Amino acid sequence: MVEWNYSESIESSSIVDIKNKYENFIGGDFVSPLSKKYLDTISPSTEEKLAKIPLSNKSDVDKAVQAAQEGFKVWSKTSPNDRAKYLFKLARLIQERSREFAVLESIDGGKPIKESRDFDLPQVAANFFYFAGWADKLDISWGTKALKPYGVVGQIIPWNFPLLMLAWKVAPALATGNAVVLKPAETTSLTALHFAELCEIAGIPPGVVNIISGDGSTGSELVNHSGINKIAFTGSTQVGKLIQKSLAGKDVGLTLELGGKAANIVYEDAAIDQAVEGVVNGIFFNQGHVCCAGSRLLLQESIQEEFIRKLEKRMQSLRVGNPLDKNTDIGAINSKEQLNKISSMVDEGVSDGGELFQIECELPGNGFWFKPSLFTNVQPSYNIAREEIFGPVLTTLTFRTPDEAIDIANNTEYGLSAGIWTEKGSKILWTADRLEAGVVWANTFNKFDPSSPFGGYKESGFGREGGRQGLLSYLKAES
Repeated sequence: MVEWNYSESIESSSIVDIKNKYENFIGGDFVSPLSKKYLDTISPSTEEKLAKIPLSNKSDVDKAVQAAQEGFKVWSKTSPNDRAKYLFKLARLIQERSREFAVLESIDGGKPIKESRDFDLPQVAANFFYFAGWADKLDISWGTKALKPYGVVGQIIPWNFPLLMLAWKVAPALATGNAVVLKPAETTSLTALHFAELCEIAGIPPGVVNIISGDGSTGSELVNHSGINKIAFTGSTQVGKLIQKSLAGKDVGLTLELGGKAANIVYEDAAIDQAVEGVVNGIFFNQGHVCCAGSRLLLQESIQEEFIRKLEKRMQSLRVGNPLDKNTDIGAINSKEQLNKISSMVDEGVSDGGELFQIECELPGNGFWFKPSLFTNVQPSYNIAREEIFGPVLTTLTFRTPDEAIDIANNTEYGLSAGIWTEKGSKILWTADRLEAGVVWANTFNKFDPSSPFGGYKESGFGREGGRQGLLSYLKAES
């Protein structure tokens, strides 16, 4: 076996000016939290403190919502053409500063620079461009429906794609005439707070975009605030259920994009080498911190041995290490808490009887790291085959017939995504029609486009982000 030694190719961090302390962005200004409390945000790859961010309380949320209410009065009367111009300006600013944001995303979140540079930032800009194009076409796009913006939208985003989740939510909300109060995840708030600077430069009217940082208690205050007209949440199914319960019986709009346990089905007639690449991308992209990750590999029995052999060989070539190294494939786990969860579930899988394969590599001494892992000899009843791990861990199951593959794939409480690998178009259509998943990829995985709606059903949530359907999530019928 040929040994490859890669020379380091470290992206410079000097392009990013990380402040010692950040403030909330409310009413067009950066303001200190009324709570007078701050959280430390750290780099998961080094465990070094990066900055202090506000720990916002009820008073801070109230101030942000009041600012958004005033901003909505202005923004809802702004012409669609002008709203489009603002969004186009944001998109261009994101492109101009994409290198800076990519580096900051990797430092703060732990993801490899080649992913934040080549996937996250292009997608962020693309979403703002796409929804800018929709802003002046809303009146002619819905037939006889008379629709209007909700008003003030509370948006809560996760830590796995901080800036992209911001774009998924903020861009369509602004295009449809809403004002927003956004709360980023407490471990990855820096890119959102830097995005606030772009809102200033773009001249977004005060109060239209408000960004407050904090922990779960801050999010709870936002969800339950009487001045909020809609909540858009991306995160765990557990938290999503709590939000839905809190809003039950209230006249508040709600969309939820929650967890997943996607099946990646490989039929015996699939192009094996292509499928191996797709499976690797499906689970190890962004350290497996992806709600739609292909975390359950379903292999037809006749190709199991060959596929696993090639998969293990391909996994061994993955490079784990410094997120700012352009050679890195697998970066740092986002937090110590998430690392502990992954480790615990893997240990449980071994105890249950699963056979664990992990790549041979040396992990850095500091930071939060986990080796890319593969489980074989797994039963559908095992917890690792049912629960979302949200890490670089792939579980393998086998099937004999297409009907059995469908039964196994749908045997989950989730319904977010799935993948199909076969050379036969008829089999793709047959399988996709029977899968209980909101998004189905064929002979690829983890491909996204702003024009394509994304979302799930069952306990993966409801509502859509992206595309025409994503716009409808921010509009309601005229009363």
